[in-house]
Order: sequence, then structure tokens, then C-alpha cells
Amino acid sequence: MSGPVITKVTPPESHAAIVDGHAQFFRAYYAIRGGLSSPVTGEPTNLVFGFLSTLFAYIRAQKPTELVVVIDAAGDTETFRSEIYPEYKAHRDPAPEDFHPQVERCLEALRLMGIPVLAVEGVEADDVIATLVERLRASDPSRRIRMVSRDKDLGQLVDARTTLFDPHRNADLGLEELFDSKGVRPDQVVDLLALMGDAADNVPGVPGIGPKTAATLLAEHGSIEGIYRDLDAIKGKRRENLAASRALVDLSRRLVTLKRDCELPFKESDAAFDRSRCDLPALLELLRVLGFQRLRAEAQEIFGDGGAVEPTTDAVPVRSAPAAGSAARGRRGSKVDQGAPSLFTPAPGSANADDPGAKTATAHATPHEPANFGTLFDSVEATRGPLASQRAIDTVVVRDLSALKDLVARISRERRVAFDTETDSLVVPLARLVGLSFALREGEAFYLPLRSPEQSSHLSLDDALPILRPVLEDASIAKVGHNLKYDCEVLANHGVALAGIAGDSMLASWLVDPTRPTHGLDATSEHVLGVRPIPIEAVIGAKGVGQRRFDEAPLALAAPYAAEDAEIALALCARLEKTLAERGHDRAYREVEVPLVPVLARMERAGIRVDRDELMRQRRELEVRLIKLRDSIAESAPWPFNPDSPRQLAQVLFNRPEDEPRGLGLKVVKRGVTGASTDSEVLEKLAEDPACTSPLPGQILEYRQFAKLVGTYLKALAEAIVPETGRIHCKFHQTGTATGRLSSSDPNLQNIPIRTEVGAAIRRAFTAGEGMTLVSADYSQIELRFLAHLSGDPGLCGAFERGEDIHRAVAAEVFGVPLDRVDDTQRSAAKMVNFGIVYGITASGLARRLGAGCSVVRAKEIIEGYRDRFRGIDAFLEGAVAAARKSGHATTILGRWRPIPQIESRNPAERAFGERIAVNTVVQGSAADLIKIAMIRLDRALAERHPRARLLLQIHDELLVEAPEGESAAVAELVGEVMRGAMTLRVPLEVSSAVGFRWSDV
Repeated sequence: MSGPVITKVTPPESHAAIVDGHAQFFRAYYAIRGGLSSPVTGEPTNLVFGFLSTLFAYIRAQKPTELVVVIDAAGDTETFRSEIYPEYKAHRDPAPEDFHPQVERCLEALRLMGIPVLAVEGVEADDVIATLVERLRASDPSRRIRMVSRDKDLGQLVDARTTLFDPHRNADLGLEELFDSKGVRPDQVVDLLALMGDAADNVPGVPGIGPKTAATLLAEHGSIEGIYRDLDAIKGKRRENLAASRALVDLSRRLVTLKRDCELPFKESDAAFDRSRCDLPALLELLRVLGFQRLRAEAQEIFGDGGAVEPTTDAVPVRSAPAAGSAARGRRGSKVDQGAPSLFTPAPGSANADDPGAKTATAHATPHEPANFGTLFDSVEATRGPLASQRAIDTVVVRDLSALKDLVARISRERRVAFDTETDSLVVPLARLVGLSFALREGEAFYLPLRSPEQSSHLSLDDALPILRPVLEDASIAKVGHNLKYDCEVLANHGVALAGIAGDSMLASWLVDPTRPTHGLDATSEHVLGVRPIPIEAVIGAKGVGQRRFDEAPLALAAPYAAEDAEIALALCARLEKTLAERGHDRAYREVEVPLVPVLARMERAGIRVDRDELMRQRRELEVRLIKLRDSIAESAPWPFNPDSPRQLAQVLFNRPEDEPRGLGLKVVKRGVTGASTDSEVLEKLAEDPACTSPLPGQILEYRQFAKLVGTYLKALAEAIVPETGRIHCKFHQTGTATGRLSSSDPNLQNIPIRTEVGAAIRRAFTAGEGMTLVSADYSQIELRFLAHLSGDPGLCGAFERGEDIHRAVAAEVFGVPLDRVDDTQRSAAKMVNFGIVYGITASGLARRLGAGCSVVRAKEIIEGYRDRFRGIDAFLEGAVAAARKSGHATTILGRWRPIPQIESRNPAERAFGERIAVNTVVQGSAADLIKIAMIRLDRALAERHPRARLLLQIHDELLVEAPEGESAAVAELVGEVMRGAMTLRVPLEVSSAVGFRWSDV
């Protein structure tokens, strides 16, 4: 059992292939990282290329007679397993932003090939595969079946004629191989998985029992039941752990057991691999657009007559990925020193939302050799030859004080310079300069090395910095670059306060086309300039043992690479800024996004103090409360059950008292895939229902809330604290959302719940530093105020101008009652409509939110009453949609634009989605403009009037400032003043503020 013993196979003449789609998508995405993009559209294509290469290779070599691809249902995060155990897969990071658009391209290709794709809501792809295997077996017991996947959970389906197939090893795993590698039979796989657990999926298992121990126990006792029957014969800690984990083992077994009876809208005959179903001309055109010339030839061979494909003049997909450890610049940097994982180190394969090119590569090409991605990817060719820029840049290496002084003098004369930093770490607080590059005009660039193998031939940092500092800190000299927030923070590590930031090609690229999935330097250069920059591998070598740090690279390699970076940023800024100006979209760039860069850099460096002891105290306290809650739940239930099991909970709640097992006899609220639903919405309705006299629904809600608090927040936040500062330094991303709102990561503090017990508990751990206080300021109902401003509706504007409770005022108008006679039900209805109208709330949606007392008919009457009374709002909504339909895009109050191709779709659902985007972009995007302006002005005002105070966080419509204790009142007043004056609207802007030591106090 030292490792998988996998047998190379001869392809069976007739077999059904079931492809685990998402497993292959992820494998392809991380096997081919960085830089592959379409020469036509500029979109990333690494995942698409890897997946289609694998699929075509399988079809050609294995010759399946039946072929189906199975994927998880799009956007479906709730499955019956998450109902059984809310923590199941709860901690998985979201996929990188360029992942899902490529999946859509794969699905488009599969559709053109006529290959069916199966996805079922409420269950996982593995369950669909299991069901399909059972149905294919039943229809033809002699059928050979291959599950194209390496997923260990699918081992439970293996039998004499059903195998797992690894396409990258060209190998089957059948009965014999399963036993050789795992030590178990297929009927024992579920028990093996239940005992060992799965940290990635949050399957608990038994502490201290791994795959080898689990296999040994099953070999000795046969099954989980046998293990517990013979528990007395098992000695020591293993016995203790097994005894203490009986309930967890049962839970784990339910989580890992595949469902084999899903409802599939699919006939077995649909699985036939029929090449005549392929729309070959459309498929070839898609592959042409994606730049896959070799795959076009393979598609012609598989689906056509085998003739040659007409050549195209398109370039092949381009490659320019950074090696693992490249600094977080989109592509530039050097090898990260090995050490413990850090808050600032991206997870393998992750992409910074601000910096989509900042990826950890899994496989790379060396400058002169074919890239090696395994057997199916050997034909991918490296795209760089000799180390030279395609832009014919005259590179000058600045080696001595005289040359540096000449460069500084020239920068002072020119008054505008593009620059970039080369560093030795991805971890921003630890990153130190290796060199700087400068460009003053296109076709010429300078590289100032500070650390290299030729140290004696150039200046050191101590020599160069005193000469450079005046220029870098001179606000009258304009600086441009790509992702300057990073450079700003690196320079701050050396005590340099970068001033005069005037342009950023990453931000300009995003504003020109916010729908593009990536705005890293390489991708943007290829898209805008048609230039493939020098790959990092050409400087530091391919990833692996022989890879060197950037400061170990010869200057002959480092200088042209670094210089090109600055020169390309200069060229990109010139072209992209011109495009923005020609469109009239440059105001948001000049007045908001570029000035915000140094503000965010200072916020990231400041971080926020977090009380680790408080997090641990909360965790211990909640674990005790969870135990007590379990006892209370047991007392409230008619029989002992597992509160983590939705099926058992449904039986307890909805079975009649005379049923077996007996229940409380409550009325079923709604049904899910597996029966009566017990989700939060259902439990809340039951808890509020006077007919339900049992405390159980409320107890389960509380239990789930506490369990999530422990698992999802308290542990993760404690791990994110930087020991050197005692603070969490999250990252803020300007290009992370389509509406223009900021996003955050590492960790994402915007995910902390608002106005809930969970949120208050978490915020209690966030504190001010010693001798400081926290000042919180929050815009009141900002999106409604923008709705009033943009629509000019007199009723809504008047209510805001009079300072009335806006929801009560709207209720009075809609229901035709005096303001002082509005009841809570009417106010709740008005509030739901107020907040939902911008997002296209429907009558059924409103009825669902208002609860059992409101029918869909009544909800429709409320919405119609709202629109009738506030006709200005209705006219604005219709106008926003009409304008977007005419122009194809929507714009915010400052001219930030968002293309909306969906608005012309023939698909009604997609068209309705586009209409919602049109309204949402104008309202929410304008609110994003407002708070960014407030941040810029507040940062400046604090520096002038309260230099010891600093802006720490921006969470939705809230700003959090740290101020000296003696200045907190004055700072709170200043913050409110700046936020209220950030824009002048038809209605007043209201800001609520508070002061306290803990975030929960404010």
C-alpha cells in the first residue's frame, strides 16, 4: 500500500466513458498555468487547452463508444450533504476569477461536439456519476464502464467491469489495483473514507486514523460495524479515539456514501458517442478564435473526414507565466524564500483579484525546450527563443553614481516616468528591493540593479536610495506603472513614501473593459500591444530545484526583463488612458481609482489589531455552548437524533407523533431534492409560527450559527494574524468586482456578517492598538439615497429631506395610511421593496421574504402600489434599462462603465439578468464611487489634521479609523464631515458614527 499500483491498459473495443468534468477542469487549470490566451480575444485559455487536449487524446487513443461529461450544477453550493453537515466543504476557497469563464468555453465546445453534459442541482457530480453507472449497468450488465477521474470517492463504484481511469497516466484502476493501492475492496471504500476523514471536504473521520490504519482495521474486522463490535480488542489511544468518535464516523459515512438514485433527465441511448452530432465548422471556428491550431487538426481528424485543416494566420496561444514565487506583480518578481505559509502568500494556483496575473505556476517552459505537462501536453511549445524583448527596447544598466544622477536629472526634467520594482518575496511586508526599472519614453528603459551576482559592478541600496528618494517622493513628478499599490508598499518597507502616482495600466485596463477576466501585465500587453513579454523562466529558470532567485540572475538576463516591465507599463498607460479619454470615461480613473492606490497601500500596511486570546476564548466558550445546546436539543426532541443530520431533523420536525420514528407533526414548509427541507429559512418560519410550540427550530438555528462561527471564522482569523505585528493585514482589490466596489482577501473581512450575533462576536476580537480607539462611520441607506437622487422622485426625495424613517415613510405612501399609523408588517414590506426594487425583486420573491402571512397576489399588489406611488423610480428603472439596451452598457455617476451583452440575449432569463445589471451598475456602482472619494479625502484630511490617526478598513458602506484616545471625538466629527461632503446629491447624505476600543463597540 505504498502507492497506487496502476495498470497500463489496452483500450477496450466497446466502453462507456464518464468524464468527471470539474476534476479535469481543475487539473487542466493548474497543470498549465499562466499566460495562455487567445490571440483573437485576449481571454485566458490554459484550462480550455488542457481540457480539450486531454479529451481529444482520450477519444483518439481509447475510442469510447459512449461518452458523457458530468459536472456540478452551476452556482449550486447547497447539496443534501451540506444539509446533513453545514461544515461540509465550507472552507473551500472560491475558484480563481479566470476559471469559470474558461469552463463556459469548455461547455460550449462540448455542445458543439454533441457530447452530453449532465448536472443535477442538490447533489454533487460524484452522485450523478454513481447514478449513471448504476443505470448503464442495469441496461447492459456486460457493458464496460470507465470513470475518467482520480477521485478516491468513486472507488466505491469499481467492479469487475467498471474502473477508474487516469488519462494522464493512461492507466486503469480496477478491483486488483484498488486492493493493491488502498488495501480494501470496493464495498469497504465507504468505511475507509469514513474512518480516515477528509480535511479538504471537512469530513470529520476519527482523529489519529489515516488511510493505512483504516485499511488495517477493515482488514481485521471487515467493516465499521465489525470494528465497533470488537472495540474491546483494540488497544490504547486508537480505541479511545474510535469510542469517542462513533457519531462522527456515522456522519462521515453518510457524507462519503454516493447517491445512486438521482433523477437524471437522460436516456441511456443519449450516451452514445455519435460523431455526426458534431457541428464541425462551428467547432473549428471556436478553436481558431482560441488559437488552438493543433487541436483544430485533431478535431478534423476525430469528427471530420481526416483531411487537413485550412491554416490560419493566428498566433498560437501565448505563454508568459511567472514561476512559483514571482513577486505579486502580475508576472514580475523573484523566487520567494522558503518558509512557513503566510497570510500574504497566495494559495497554490490562486490569483489576486487585484492582480489576476499573480499566480503560482505548476508547470513552466524553459526558454528553449518544449514545456513538459505530462503525456498529453508534451506538444505545447515554449514561445520564447533568445532573451530579447519583442519591442526592441534600448536597455541601459545604471551601474554607478554618475549614471544614476544623470537618470535622476532626466526624470526631473521629463516630469513623468514609468517604473517598476524587482523584489525577493511575495510576502509584501517582507519584500526587499533587488532592483528598479524606469522608462521615460517608448523604446528606451533603464535598469538599476541593487543586488546581483555582479554586486561589485553596480551600486548598493544604501548608495542609491539617498539619490532616488527625492525623485520618488516628489509629488510634482508623475509616476506610472502596473499595479503600483505593490510598488508603493515595497518602497515603504525601505522608508520611501512614493508620491505623484499618476497612472496605473492595470486599473486603466480594468476600466476600459471590466469584463475581461484578467488584467495582469502579460495578458494586458498581449491584448493591447500584441506583445508577449519576456517570461520569468528565461531569467530564473523553470520551477524546480534549479530555479534561482532574481538577485542570483546575471544582469544580462535580469536587465532586459526588468526594463521591459517599465517600458510596457509606459506604453500601456499611453494607449489605455487615450481610450478612456476618447470615450469620456477617464473621470473615474483620474479622480478615483488612481488617487486611491496610495490610500489602499497605507491601509494594507496598517492592518488591524486582533486579539488572538479573545478568538480562542470565544472558541472554547462556544464549544461548551454547543455541548449544552446538544443536550437541550435532545430534551426537546421525541427521540435521540443527530442535529447535524437534515434527514433526521426532518423526521423529528415533520413526522407525525404516531409515525415511526415519531415526530412533532409540524407542517412541511418546502421540499428539497431529498425531501422536506430544514434550511435556515424553514427553521426561521417554524420558530416564528405560533402553531409551533416546540423550541427545537430555534435551538437548531442557534446550534448551526455557533457551529459556523467556530469553524468558518474563529479558526481562520486566528491563523491570519501576522505574529510580527499582532494584526491582520488583508488585501484590498480595486479590480475585483464589476460594479466598482472594493473587495478584500487574505482574509476577506467583508464576509463577516453584519448586525448579527455572529458578526458582533467576531468584531469583538478586533481592537484598537494601545492608547488608540476605533472610530466607525457608516453611510445610512446609501443606495436608496442614490435611487432618490438618480430618479428625482419627489416622494422619496421628500422623505429623505424631512429626515423621516424612509421605510415607514414609503409604507405610509404605499398603504395609504398616516405615518404614525404604519405598523411593523407594513414597514417590513416597504423595506423589502425599497432594497429589492434595484435588484428586480419579483412578487414571489417578496412574498417569500415577508413570510406565510403574505401571498404572491398580495406581494404583487404591494409592488404595483409602490410603482404607482413612486412613478419617478419606475421611470428611472425603465430608462436605465432602455439606455443600456441602446448603448450596450451602463455607467455610474462618475462615468465608470460596464458592458452588458446579456441585455440583447434571446434567452429571457439572461436578458432579465442583463436588465438587473443595468440598474444595479448605476445605483450600486455610483455608491462605490462615493465611498472611494470619501476614502481619498479622508486619508488626506487625517494626514493634515490628525497625523497619528489612520484609515484601517472599508467594509461595504462603513469606514473604520484608528485614532489616538484623546482625539477620537474630533476624528469622528471629521470622518462624518468628509463622508457627508464627498458628493452633493438631491438628498442629504447621512452618516452614523461611533467610538470604542473594540469593533463590536462601534
